[in-house]
Amino acid sequence: MSRSASLRVSLGFIALAMVCLAFGDFEISTHDPWQELGRIFLGLIAPDFAAVDFLGEAILRTLAFAFVGVGLGAAGGFLLALLFRHLWVRTFCAVVRAIHELFWALIFLQFFGLHPLTGVLAIAIPYAGIFAKVYAEILDESDPQPAHTLPRGTDHVSGLVYTRLAQAWPHVVSYTAYRLECGLRSSAVLGFVGMPTLGFYLESAFAQGAYGSVGALLILFYLLIGTLRWWVRPRLLPLYLIAAPFLLGTGLPIVWSNVSRFFTQDIVPAPLRNGEGLEGLIPWLGNLLVNQALPGIWNTLLLTQIALVLTGILAMALFPLISHHFTGRHGTGRLKGMLGHIVLVVMRSTPELLLAFILLQLWGPSMLPAVAALALHNGGIIAHLVGQRSNQITLRQDAPRGIDRYAYEVAPRVYGPFLALLFYRWEIIMRETAILGILGITTLGFYVDSAIQEIRFDRAMVLILITALLNIGVDILARRLRNYLRLRHSINRQSC
Repeated sequence: MSRSASLRVSLGFIALAMVCLAFGDFEISTHDPWQELGRIFLGLIAPDFAAVDFLGEAILRTLAFAFVGVGLGAAGGFLLALLFRHLWVRTFCAVVRAIHELFWALIFLQFFGLHPLTGVLAIAIPYAGIFAKVYAEILDESDPQPAHTLPRGTDHVSGLVYTRLAQAWPHVVSYTAYRLECGLRSSAVLGFVGMPTLGFYLESAFAQGAYGSVGALLILFYLLIGTLRWWVRPRLLPLYLIAAPFLLGTGLPIVWSNVSRFFTQDIVPAPLRNGEGLEGLIPWLGNLLVNQALPGIWNTLLLTQIALVLTGILAMALFPLISHHFTGRHGTGRLKGMLGHIVLVVMRSTPELLLAFILLQLWGPSMLPAVAALALHNGGIIAHLVGQRSNQITLRQDAPRGIDRYAYEVAPRVYGPFLALLFYRWEIIMRETAILGILGITTLGFYVDSAIQEIRFDRAMVLILITALLNIGVDILARRLRNYLRLRHSINRQSC
């Protein structure tokens, strides 16, 4: 597809975002946000590491949930990948990965309570769907020729291990290790629904105004993410996976009758539960659709489109921070590249929910914190990947410098992979936009959380299903746009 087609699509998205801006609420309602920002900044430069007990517990719990959840997700995803050719498997994986980890946590909380199983399953189930899709793609791209050389009578498992899996193994390991970083972020935000991970202690520290503790927790988390490739070694992974279940902590005993009641009574629509039949079900669904689902869908789509475009703008503006075509390779240029890398690590390592929570404290309740949080986090991820891609480009000796190098040499060459990444993250941004509703922003997650607080699980499940279908629809649209523009897909695997 020509560059003009990419330009038309890009301008169309920008125009749509401008229209969406007219319908959004972006008011700053706090009295003095700069004073609060200053206090947070002081907490970062003067962190309080004295509370060693809860800081250590927060990090250990975050690591434990991440390792166990990602480990189970990877194992389940690999088994599903072997059956991914079946439509029912692809459909199942699409549904489970379309539901955000926090929605899964909210579901499991209703019958498991604050048990470690809640956090583990909340990560493992959607990750299994994600792993299944990516592992299946990796296996399908392996060279089929070695399989033709196997002796007759070779069983299917041996054939898979010694041909396709042997070729795909480095890519499987690379993606799984990268996905662990995503698992750490997912584990951290589980604290916002009560699990004893980083988010729980951050929320508590913010509520108490203990910004020194906030700074200490954030710095430790950034160090954890930034040094991941140094301490997550293949030889150490078995040790981590063995130790992690013992660090999850304990919870109250699971009451299995609550589990049974949840599936047989709580999530059954009220009209059916009360014997009203279809005559009562249709008005019930209509009321839910008009008063909650449609407003939630509207705000979710609105925020998603604005955040998507702002993400793209930030990514294209920030990728030169780690591109040696702009920073240089030696001396001060190398230092600039290291600083740029730190900036992008902080941006992409801070979960959207955590960023939105912090910005809500600064700016008050509106759509602005959500849009800014989504754009900063996703912009940091895409800028990092596009910057890495730009480093693979070789420029001629007489290539221009400064803005001309950016506009005429580098940006045009990375724009295709950039759009592929942006369209891939479209569905991810939609998932995150929906879940930001638990902070009070009126997306679909707001109505899901409200229904759960009111103990109306039947309404919550319908709204969660609508959220999943919306995410699947956006994923299909994004895939078709990538195909239309003939964008490369392989870079998409390094984005979570």
